Amino acid sequence: MTFYVENETNEEFPFNVEELISTLTGELIKTFGIQYEVSLNVSFTDDTSIREINKEFRGIDKSTDVLSFPALEFETPGDFSNIEEDSPEYFDPDTKELILGDIMISLEHAHAQALEYGHSFKREIAFLITHSLLHLSGFDHESDEEREVMEDYQRKILDTVGITRETD
Repeated sequence: MTFYVENETNEEFPFNVEELISTLTGELIKTFGIQYEVSLNVSFTDDTSIREINKEFRGIDKSTDVLSFPALEFETPGDFSNIEEDSPEYFDPDTKELILGDIMISLEHAHAQALEYGHSFKREIAFLITHSLLHLSGFDHESDEEREVMEDYQRKILDTVGITRETD
């Protein structure tokens, strides 16, 4: 597994963010039985930068907590069985790893939401990474049914790695 982490802010994390990403991505791999090594990019930024990206790519002129840019298309969310190894656009040419996509998180939003929901900054970052990993795996929350499925997977992954609101 390879992931590239870019922190565009001056903020230092009070926990090992690389280890957190690795743990959550590993649990995603187990949950969906992904048969490939994977790679992804994770960027931490501020509200101003995420607002610009949100406007450019989604046409929404406001900041947000997390943006996900999947590299794969799914007929069924979480079903990696149709990924064809001979499709070069899905795999990193150097590492031969399956490219999941890109995650961008606003640290300003993460701090505010941690306060709002009454849990730690680490738990909020873990939630946002997990949420985005599920988007990179084809999940969405446009309907109530989709939202419930996605929330169930979020809860399962976070519970399995021991990051719950109760453990904060």
